[in-house]
Amino acid sequence: MQMARSCLICYYIARTEGAGMKQSSKSRQHQIIRGQVVDLVAGRIFPGSIEMRDGRIIAVSHSDSAPDRYIVPGLVDAHIHIESSMLPPSEFARLASVHGTIATVSDPHEIANVLGVEGIRYMIANGRQVPLKFYFGAPSCVPATGFETAGAALHANDIALLLRQADIHYLSEMMNYPGVLAGDDDVMEKIRLALQHHKPVDGHAPGVHKEAAAAYAQAGISTDHECTTIEEAREKIALGMHILIREGSAAKNFAALAPLIMEHPGRCMLCSDDLHPDDLLRGHINLLVSRAIKLGYDPLSVLRCASLNPVRHYKLDVGMLQPGDAADFLLVDNLNDFHIHSTWIDGIMVAEHGRTLIPRYHPLPINRFDTGAKTPADFRVQAEGNSIRVIEAAESQLVTGSAIATARIAGNAVIADTGRDLLKIAVINRYRDATPATAFIRGFGLQRGAIASSVAHDSHNIIAVGTTDAQICRAVNLLITEQGGICAVCEDELILLPLPIAGLMSDLDGYQLAQRYAEINRFVRQLGCPMHAPFMTLSFMALLVIPSLKLSDQGLFDGDKFAFTSLFSTEAEADAAAT
Repeated sequence: MQMARSCLICYYIARTEGAGMKQSSKSRQHQIIRGQVVDLVAGRIFPGSIEMRDGRIIAVSHSDSAPDRYIVPGLVDAHIHIESSMLPPSEFARLASVHGTIATVSDPHEIANVLGVEGIRYMIANGRQVPLKFYFGAPSCVPATGFETAGAALHANDIALLLRQADIHYLSEMMNYPGVLAGDDDVMEKIRLALQHHKPVDGHAPGVHKEAAAAYAQAGISTDHECTTIEEAREKIALGMHILIREGSAAKNFAALAPLIMEHPGRCMLCSDDLHPDDLLRGHINLLVSRAIKLGYDPLSVLRCASLNPVRHYKLDVGMLQPGDAADFLLVDNLNDFHIHSTWIDGIMVAEHGRTLIPRYHPLPINRFDTGAKTPADFRVQAEGNSIRVIEAAESQLVTGSAIATARIAGNAVIADTGRDLLKIAVINRYRDATPATAFIRGFGLQRGAIASSVAHDSHNIIAVGTTDAQICRAVNLLITEQGGICAVCEDELILLPLPIAGLMSDLDGYQLAQRYAEINRFVRQLGCPMHAPFMTLSFMALLVIPSLKLSDQGLFDGDKFAFTSLFSTEAEADAAAT
């Protein structure tokens, strides 16, 4: 059940494990690091050394020779929702720092949709417990639309209060691009407030082109991470926008957009957006750096996109190996394999040889979950026609297709048809008792059982896909009992991963969580699902601001028309689809 607010605000970090990263006199005394210095500001690499004291660089020197290792500015994820790693910031830092990440530009709108400003404060407070630098924004779209039920709403007056805070660094992605184009008062006021405070405004405009794209950029929005084609990205760069090349667990756009690194090295950044724990265990922005360099791109241009550009654009207090900067850097064996020996933040080594040196913190749970158990009858779809609209999901894409299919009807109800990969999908309001919304979907390939998650962008109601009403109901009720998590069920088998922090994040050790998450993914594949990241893909099936057909707790939604639509199609629509 929901915890008392007074207990939560008292505060969120309960205790540390082990001695922790104490700022010893040894770690803060004068130090000299020698190697090949990668100076992104001057655009050159030279043998030399950096001298640091009290966490700052006091001098950068040239020398005739130096060790073969490279001293490189730390990596920055230019757009990420930390919550999507299923880890709180303090635990995310332990995994990410091993891969050379020293800072993130973090949009906390996932937890804000559940808990509002209180959730944002939770993330900031938790992130302060570790050296990694989290730069949080003020979520611009909570809820993302008015066509879904969220746990909170942030209006212009809430954004005004947040933007006055020094620990809020930008206005997070403006997903309501129809509102921008229509000049919606609340939307435009949020943008005006950010610009008034000299804080950047992040964008989110998938498939927005020509005059609409120009209007979106002219409103003061300076970035976009939703480009899926290089033509769209080039168009937006020509309008003065910065393009964030995204490679996450669900959306993978690096291959399509990578040439921009050479075409426009000053206008690109690298980001993951959403990265699940098993993928974070394997790597982070370092993987994109390595891929780009192996494609033959200039290492200085690649590293500029991975470090310098986000630091300048978001005005981050992150060191770039200049005198007076924070002593934030990596020691790397070479610029081809980009194997990271150690990661340093504010002059402290936080990871070495693939091992984190950041101690584990134990966050207290914070949550909102106020719905009761469901019955299989709640998921029954009464047949109102022979043709139905179908969501078409695809691996590594947030965009969905929309198709029309002949319904399979039994007992005057529309049911799943595993032979045609026609499964039932449901979204259940977790903030109050309400009738579930149901529809049908292709792409998940389940032959038996069901999967469910309380991570469902952006309002984070419960979302489930399954082969029968009974199996869907069983999976959903497991999450209601647990007050959040992900699960997979089949007959007498089940795997459950609780997410007690807002129904979004685990309180487990990050390495243990990654193992558990990989196990549940393997189980889902045994049920017939071909996807690499089924839960990540599932979580975006309720994201209405990404076309074309999605499902919210209030019903089936046409993202192209930006309006609800009927599950059952007309005869004319069915005939048109057939031809």
